[in-house]
Amino acid sequence: MREEVLESILIDLNGASADIEASAVISTDGLMIACVMPAGLDEDRVGAMTAAMLSLGDRTSAELVRGDLEQVMVKGSRGYVLIIHAGQDAVLCVLAKTTAKLGLIFLDAKRAASSVAKVL
Repeated sequence: MREEVLESILIDLNGASADIEASAVISTDGLMIACVMPAGLDEDRVGAMTAAMLSLGDRTSAELVRGDLEQVMVKGSRGYVLIIHAGQDAVLCVLAKTTAKLGLIFLDAKRAASSVAKVL
């Protein structure tokens, strides 16, 4: 049941913008909890990469005295990866196109992360 609720949140997030290509709820240690992704994306790889980026972001934020990590964003030539905390032990990972309006993506992702945190 919990996975169905989380998947519903992700479906709503993906539907909020045509620029969102995929989204997932991942434990902070890299295990996939729920996802809405196109075929061809390896869920295990996405989980592992997300955990690695989160760990590096946490460490960087602490070492450079920037406070608690709120989000990690990676911009590549084919789009964005956004990672945002969703409660104590999970994160929301969003893959967006290069044409994405980032302000709207951040807003939608923050709302979805809050919903995910309530479920978890």
